[in-house]
Amino acid sequence: MRSTEKIKEVPIWEKLNLTVEEAAAYSGIGINRIRELSNDDKCSFVLWVGNKRLIKRKKFVEYVERQFSI
Repeated sequence: MRSTEKIKEVPIWEKLNLTVEEAAAYSGIGINRIRELSNDDKCSFVLWVGNKRLIKRKKFVEYVERQFSI
């Protein structure tokens, strides 16, 4: 990539997958709580890319909307 080319930063609400930090900022839920929730083998909103944990934004929003408390 040339130094004159600019990388377009995708707004958080348009990303398919979020880092744990982005998911925390997006949802207002703490980083540690998101990590704890996504450690569960049955977690539907986590995507592992090697050792990197990504949060599937749409699935995460659906999960949060179904919860009474987290």
